[in-house]
Amino acid sequence: MAAPDSVKPFSSEEVQRILHHLQQPAVFMNMTRDWPVLHWTAEHLSGCLGDKLVRFRLGRKEETNTPLFETQCSYVEATLAHFLSWTRGQAGTHVGPFLEYPKSEYWAYADYKYIAMLFQDQPSMFEDVKWSEFGFDGRNGRESTLWIGTEGANTPCHLDSYGCNLVLQVQGRKRWHLFPPDDTVNLYPTRIPYEESSVFSQVDVLHPDLRRFPAFQAVRPHIVTLQPGQVLYVPRHWWHYVESVDPITVSVNSWIELEGVPSHHENMQYVNLAVRASAQRQRGLCHSRLTRPVKRDSRGQIRTGSDLVGGSVPFSVPFGRHLAAVRCQQEDLPDARAVMTKGVEVSSDTAPRTELASAARLHQGRHECSLTQGRPPCDCADGLSEDSKGDYEEPIHTRITTNDLLDCLVHPDVIAHVTKLLVERHTGSHRTTPPSSL
Repeated sequence: MAAPDSVKPFSSEEVQRILHHLQQPAVFMNMTRDWPVLHWTAEHLSGCLGDKLVRFRLGRKEETNTPLFETQCSYVEATLAHFLSWTRGQAGTHVGPFLEYPKSEYWAYADYKYIAMLFQDQPSMFEDVKWSEFGFDGRNGRESTLWIGTEGANTPCHLDSYGCNLVLQVQGRKRWHLFPPDDTVNLYPTRIPYEESSVFSQVDVLHPDLRRFPAFQAVRPHIVTLQPGQVLYVPRHWWHYVESVDPITVSVNSWIELEGVPSHHENMQYVNLAVRASAQRQRGLCHSRLTRPVKRDSRGQIRTGSDLVGGSVPFSVPFGRHLAAVRCQQEDLPDARAVMTKGVEVSSDTAPRTELASAARLHQGRHECSLTQGRPPCDCADGLSEDSKGDYEEPIHTRITTNDLLDCLVHPDVIAHVTKLLVERHTGSHRTTPPSSL
């Protein structure tokens, strides 16, 4: 008889199917109980690394209403023993280069540490991470990244430009503020500072400057506090701001490259979603005030009758006690200075202290979530929902078919315009402004 810890709620094949269909962030529970990596506390890692120097990013705890980008931080190279002594309030040689940075004023973050480089002399440590159980054959710690931080350590709000993300929380808790790709315009994206694989938001999502970024009030935050042993799935192009909420946090993540290309059905769905979004914006419609019904399933895919537009075989993601969706915390509040708590779990020493111009509220440790006006809110413990089957309404528009798309692509005016652009590219005679119309 198998030991309890060896029994997984999902097989690797089942996880792969779930990940293929998930269109929203979700948290896997009870998948990592026997993973050796759960012993990777900061103290354990300090013993493994010994005198090896690790680069830490340090940022001030002060609130500035602007994101603290990596280019604006201070950096030190220190051992994990120095780091631990600093977190315990020790002084002198015990804290090494941390001596110049009072713990009361700074947080520290050893982020983006590639495990393959950190433990290149201890390759057996790679096997402590078992992403193969999520259906990624042969993937372990060698393809993963380690993060060690103190309370307040954070990564500015950004999206990853390729792949999806799997994050395992090992020690302490981290709070994730996630925003769907549709919120991109409301997050004021910027390529400065430039990072090849990331696009940053100009907004400090915890303390937004609404005079500079008024559209941020329309964002739809999905918030979850990740607990040790839980794995968060972050879909491709979802924005996220991540902050440590405990004195010491350790997490391990792996970015998963998306293999192949989307199916034709998926591409056509994206075309229609883009056209619909453009039409809604032109009509000035708010997402929460859409009226005519088009049903979506729990993954946000459109339903037509009993079939999914995105595929021929309907599949229901098995949300339950082993898999929870990270739901949207959205309500219509009259005051744009809506209060967003720092934690999903409220205790005597965790008081609400953060403002976020979003539609969210916390009641006795549970979010009240509402996706449409006039519909009763759903209670979601810790930002997670076991039942994510609520549909919302969208206006129906004339659906674009494959033939419509082909007719457009082979239209003589389109061919002439594309040919002209290609000729200009090859001759170096680029237009400074795009044509006003086709």
